[in-house]
Amino acid sequence: MTSKIHLKKSILLVFIAFLCLILPISTSAASTSKDMVLLDAKNNSLAYVPVRAINGFDDVAVEWHAAEKKVDIVKGDVHLTMVLGKKSLQINDQVKTITGAPFREAGATYIPLQPVSEALNWSVTWNKPTSSVSFKHGDNMLNLPFTGRGKDLTDTNPIVSEHKTFKIGSRSFPVQMVTVSLLHPKIQLDVALAGDTVGKVENLSGLAKRYQAKVAINGTFFNAYTKDAYKAPYGYIVRGGELKKKASGDKRTIFTFDKNMLTELISGTDFTDRFDQGTIEGGLQAGPRLVVNGKVAIDVQGEGFRDPKILTGGGARSALGITQDHKLILLTTGGATIPQLAQIMKQAGAYQAMNLDGGASSGLYYNGKYLTTPGRQISNAIIIKYQ
Repeated sequence: MTSKIHLKKSILLVFIAFLCLILPISTSAASTSKDMVLLDAKNNSLAYVPVRAINGFDDVAVEWHAAEKKVDIVKGDVHLTMVLGKKSLQINDQVKTITGAPFREAGATYIPLQPVSEALNWSVTWNKPTSSVSFKHGDNMLNLPFTGRGKDLTDTNPIVSEHKTFKIGSRSFPVQMVTVSLLHPKIQLDVALAGDTVGKVENLSGLAKRYQAKVAINGTFFNAYTKDAYKAPYGYIVRGGELKKKASGDKRTIFTFDKNMLTELISGTDFTDRFDQGTIEGGLQAGPRLVVNGKVAIDVQGEGFRDPKILTGGGARSALGITQDHKLILLTTGGATIPQLAQIMKQAGAYQAMNLDGGASSGLYYNGKYLTTPGRQISNAIIIKYQ
């Protein structure tokens, strides 16, 4: 009898293994989907928010009735009802005409932002520097990227690699540049640690392959010259929503992103308060800042840098930039000073930009090979996965 049981278990295990081979592996919709506010193509003041993003926010409960194509939103004694395609909103027993009708797109239900925020007494702030919308009520905060309704976010080519030359003054700088569409549903941004721990070093290509990354660029500064096994990175590092490396709280710039791939550059002095809000999924501190709101803006000494390599020198450089339409620019070049690098990033289309570790650490990896080969092993990296 026991041998028969073992035989059945063996057959079951073989069958499960077979299924794992023939069935595609996929993550849950909750882990891969990105929430964003959609702006009407003809009227940018008409905005729509996905109901799944507000479910649970500020004690809001959302229920979708597929058969009736109806959305119920309840918060306390306020009950909102909307029907797909109808420009009306029922608030408890009263019916109100609204400008835009709810709709379904890419598997999500979208409802007009303004009448809902007014009914639920939310404070709404439009943030041009990050192309995002903030909803606030009491201590509750929700921040979502915004983009145009009808844009094809499933473009088959969300990662573009280019070799370009930018002219700054009398000099020309050849660069390697990778541009990533962060709102694409298959794009995931992450911070990677050498050896999966703080203080280790590793080849950038090996790190990228181990994390199954499509793109990787070296991250923040670290103690590359010590003979000790522990090579300390400098500044804050966040991965998976966890603070992996603490810092002193100086003013050096920090690159951050949340689960919707909404990116932002913030000052180190603001980090603790922002991290305590619980929305930062990943980030690392480097600097100095290069571009602010589309204009070159550098304060090297104000951010606390004293190294001549940053203050006046030229050399191999790595940088990242953020565009107004939620693209991430990862770029490497050689021989540039920090002011020249800032001009390069502006010409590359960055609305916000910052410097990363440079010199022998500077490296850019794409699609299985180096575009720029680092001269040493690195401590950490920003990586892009295409799932």
